[in-house]
Amino acid sequence: MIEQELLLLGLLREGPKHGYDIKTKIKHILSLFAGVELKSIYYPLRILEKRGLVAKRTLKPGNRPKRIVYALTPKGQSRFNELLGKSLLNLKRPQFSLDLSLYFLHYMKPQAACRRLRARLHMLNKISRGLEQMIKKSSKDKTVSLGRILEHNVKMLNTESRFISWLIESIH
Repeated sequence: MIEQELLLLGLLREGPKHGYDIKTKIKHILSLFAGVELKSIYYPLRILEKRGLVAKRTLKPGNRPKRIVYALTPKGQSRFNELLGKSLLNLKRPQFSLDLSLYFLHYMKPQAACRRLRARLHMLNKISRGLEQMIKKSSKDKTVSLGRILEHNVKMLNTESRFISWLIESIH
């Protein structure tokens, strides 16, 4: 729940939002990089509201239907700051899909392993190029936070690419 809490409080730190805005931002931006998916945001928002971290109000702009808008309370702001500080020091090991394959790699014929590893290297390079294009776009849009996430992901992809290249050479 701590990651969900940080995510929801952080999005509300940007400003008040209704549920659809929160869900859209998670789905289209953050789930791509942060590996965070929430099946339902309303249940966690209710819990945050009960804890006094989030306040909700109903708005009816013009002829539009009623909307429930969520906003961060001062207590929620304080909790967000606490969670953000803790999160930066969390050294939870990332899980890479490659690790399990590396454990059993000795069961593959070297030529087949090298073919697969070259294919993986090709995919990593393609993803990295796509992220670099997104970095250029985010710098034009002045979305600094997204740019940082993209840079982090590019650097991790580049590190894995160097490792895969080394591994291919060592198998030969």
